[in-house]
Amino acid sequence: MLELLLCSSLTILPDYLCRRYLQGKRLGREITLYSVWYELRWGIVTCLMLTVGLITVIFYFHPSTTSATLFYRTVPIVPETNGRVAEVHVAFSAPVKKGDVIFKLDSTKQEAAVETARRKIAEVDAAFQAAQADLLKAEGQLQEAKGAYQQASDELDTKRELQKRNPGIVPQRDIEKLEVLVTGRQGSVDAAAAAKQSATTRISALLPAEKASAEAALAEAQVDLDKTYIRAGVAGRVEQFLLRAGDIVNPMMRPAGVLIPEGAGRVLSAGFGQIEAQVMKVGMVAEATCISKPWTIIPMVVTGVQDYIAAGQFRGGEQLVEAQQVVRPGSILAFLEPIYPGGLDDVTPGSSCVVNAYTSNHDLIESKQTGAFKRFALHAVDAVGVVHAMLLRIQALVLPVQTLVLSGH
Repeated sequence: MLELLLCSSLTILPDYLCRRYLQGKRLGREITLYSVWYELRWGIVTCLMLTVGLITVIFYFHPSTTSATLFYRTVPIVPETNGRVAEVHVAFSAPVKKGDVIFKLDSTKQEAAVETARRKIAEVDAAFQAAQADLLKAEGQLQEAKGAYQQASDELDTKRELQKRNPGIVPQRDIEKLEVLVTGRQGSVDAAAAAKQSATTRISALLPAEKASAEAALAEAQVDLDKTYIRAGVAGRVEQFLLRAGDIVNPMMRPAGVLIPEGAGRVLSAGFGQIEAQVMKVGMVAEATCISKPWTIIPMVVTGVQDYIAAGQFRGGEQLVEAQQVVRPGSILAFLEPIYPGGLDDVTPGSSCVVNAYTSNHDLIESKQTGAFKRFALHAVDAVGVVHAMLLRIQALVLPVQTLVLSGH
């Protein structure tokens, strides 16, 4: 309607003034309701053509959409293991900080595992003390075996020396017995040395390894115990949290609730028509008005344009893709952020918005390589964006009335 009124002021109105004052035709006489088409046919046809062209230029170079929403991702509150809820630390709706305990599972089994691991460490520490005593005992046995060996070896040397000096004074049988005794005492020394080495190895290698394993088992048990405390991974707000003590939660099928992170919904996502794919560019200036913040125009800028249309995606399977199944054409998804800090602070995340984006040809107009006719056309394209800006402000004014009164709610 606004475009039609604007075009009629340039076509129908001059045609009427020409026929009224130059041709002398009077309204109600020559120009009647029945003769309007014949008398003003040139102005009416020109007005309709100019209106269609103006609307096409406006909606192509300055695209608009009502499919704009402040999307946000929620974080599911789920434990890493199955369990029964023992304690709940937050209410139905409450803010949480990163690391705060949201609820706790029954931890009887995990606490028993932690206590078992601690007892195992205490057992290894006691084994250390016993091993120290065994080492002292092995050292004493080694000294005793060395003394007995030395005594038997000295006695054998003495008998051999006597036999050498005075053959026959020492029976050969006694020397053989002493040789057997020395060999046995040497075995006792070797056995005592092996026992000492075993005790040393147990103290230096075996028991430390056992203690390290016990400490690792304690750490694992402590991790399992900590998993029973379900904490907030990020700062945010818990909403619609109806979990109660005694409920069963499952990480695959029964999440406990959702957590909305801080700063969620600070980027506006808008879907524009596919025909505007060549127009939508990063850096375009835009304006938005949202239902949750009526009568307000928010200056924005396009910070990203998705390179793919979601309607064309498919998941490979056992059937071929049928193109006719894509009934609705997809849209070009653009991401917008407010130009001024805090522009979306009062807008509720998830709110529906109306967005206008405006094409700017300032650089081309200022370029010396651009011809005069093209400059004029680019000036006209940028100027008609004012019409779309007026339409957005009219929508912002009418939106509360349309929502509260005309919608019937």
